Amino acid sequence: MSAPARVLTVAGSDSGGGAGIQADLKTMLALGVHGMSVITAVTAQNSLGVQGAWELPVEAVRAQYRSVVDDIGVQAVKTGMLASAELVEAVAELIRGTDAPAVVDPVGVSKHGDPLLAASALDSVRTRLLPAATVATPNLDEVAQLTGVRVESEADLRRAAAAVLAYGPRWALIKGGHLPEGTGRVGGDQAVRVGGSQAVDLLTDGSEEYWLRAPRHDNRHTHGTGCTLASAIASQLAKGQSVPEAVAAAKEYVTGAIAAGFALGGGIGPVDHGWAFRPQGSEEAG
Repeated sequence: MSAPARVLTVAGSDSGGGAGIQADLKTMLALGVHGMSVITAVTAQNSLGVQGAWELPVEAVRAQYRSVVDDIGVQAVKTGMLASAELVEAVAELIRGTDAPAVVDPVGVSKHGDPLLAASALDSVRTRLLPAATVATPNLDEVAQLTGVRVESEADLRRAAAAVLAYGPRWALIKGGHLPEGTGRVGGDQAVRVGGSQAVDLLTDGSEEYWLRAPRHDNRHTHGTGCTLASAIASQLAKGQSVPEAVAAAKEYVTGAIAAGFALGGGIGPVDHGWAFRPQGSEEAG
């Protein structure tokens, strides 16, 4: 029996199981690929926030990566929490030496606002990691952190994408899920008021442009959304889809996971990575 496509996540561990390595591997399983992991940091984390974080030595990260890639091989790589400039630079070097698409989620802060990337590492993300990316997937806070561009309406998404692309990734996916209500639609030649009822993302390589829209679900349990989306993109790329196809399929998957997100602990619960396997209608439970 042939093995499924193989995807490697390089990210931090979330002890609460909603984001990070745990979310990545759940997503990969749900999408039919074989997930493998390089752990860059360990966090003490739950639904209320991050109580502590400890990065692994560069040698440990490099050894994990080489162990997997040199023996098993990969069809795609996804990066998440990298914590320090030293880890960012080491992982960027490893990705450049791997013949596989790389999805870079430039994680800066957690869902609860806890810092997951040292301020001193931002320049390394800009100059070393983003140029190695096939697709970069920043949210609006990460766009502002990396480029200084503040997105307040859909009209700003193009400017944000251009600023990210200037650092060298082949594609930029600007995630507009945090846009305030009442922003305007600019996906075509006309501007239409959408009232914030849709979550809109912009995917572009600077010439082609794709506007991805999905219903905005009224569910506060969205922990792990960014990790899940990036891992879903990497999974679809590993299966041979083009970047626009992979992003569209990943957007559909994560929209279902958000709709089915469930309460866990006393704070923000996770998205449901296994929503597609539940009996029909179970997503309403979130």
